[in-house]
Amino acid sequence: MDEIQQTPADAPVIEAPVEVPAKFKKLVEEVEAMTVLELSELVKVLEKKFGVSAAAVAVAGPAAGAAPEADAKSTADVELTDAGASKIAVIKAVKEALALGLKEAKDLVDGAPSMLKAGMKKEEAEALAKKLTDAGAKVTLK
Repeated sequence: MDEIQQTPADAPVIEAPVEVPAKFKKLVEEVEAMTVLELSELVKVLEKKFGVSAAAVAVAGPAAGAAPEADAKSTADVELTDAGASKIAVIKAVKEALALGLKEAKDLVDGAPSMLKAGMKKEEAEALAKKLTDAGAKVTLK
């Protein structure tokens, strides 16, 4: 009988290189050179330009069989409308809740009003909103 070899859980996973079509090569190179903040800004611009949401794709995938009204009621978007007087506490709360770096969290808070997270489960969105309001921010659930 053949033996089955198992790889350790911490073994590095080798991914096959992705073949980029020539017509997208320049665009992919430009995206690779961007910082996380620049990519975030690009996503926001594309969402506004084309009236789509990057988060909606991830949410819509598994819930494709659900009724649209039920999906709309069970999800919420969290928008920071004002940082309030204790901006540092709000930055810390955003940093922790969204697993961002300090600079990214500060930029989001400084750029208020800004969408923090879209397509969250309603309960999670309310918990995030509570954390932020406890820190002194003004938050809107949409």
